[in-house]
Amino acid sequence: MKCDKCDKPAVVHTTDISGGQKIEKHLCEDCAASEGITVKASMEISQLLEDFVLQTSRGKESVQLKCDGCGMTFAEFSQQGLLGCPNDYDRFEKALLPLIGRAQEGATQHIGKAPRRTGGEQKKKMSLLRLRAELKGAIAAEDYELAARLRDRIKETEQP
Repeated sequence: MKCDKCDKPAVVHTTDISGGQKIEKHLCEDCAASEGITVKASMEISQLLEDFVLQTSRGKESVQLKCDGCGMTFAEFSQQGLLGCPNDYDRFEKALLPLIGRAQEGATQHIGKAPRRTGGEQKKKMSLLRLRAELKGAIAAEDYELAARLRDRIKETEQP
């Protein structure tokens, strides 16, 4: 599709309703800018990741955190997207939890499979974590019948 004002390819498409009539505009980047419609330039994926990490971290104090084990700073993590050592999880915990929660649909603890040799108590804890996560989802979806059944299952599982 071409721009309504010139022959360049249209990259901005708007639809306005005025007086009960639909008015569509198809503009190139230059014509859109001349009409006051701002178009954010494309960004590198690394820049998007860095911006996301910086916005979701808890302020400037998170960026200044530094691991005692490997020497990596949270700012370096935000640029690279990779942690330097296992100690980073503990050192950057407060800044990482919101990121992990967003990436894992709110879950910040592992509730997946456990090794077979794991004792019954560990399996019980894993089952409770899974049930509580399902309960949280049911409440968020306002499925109160399922939430009530899950609540009952949690009570049964918690009993010795």
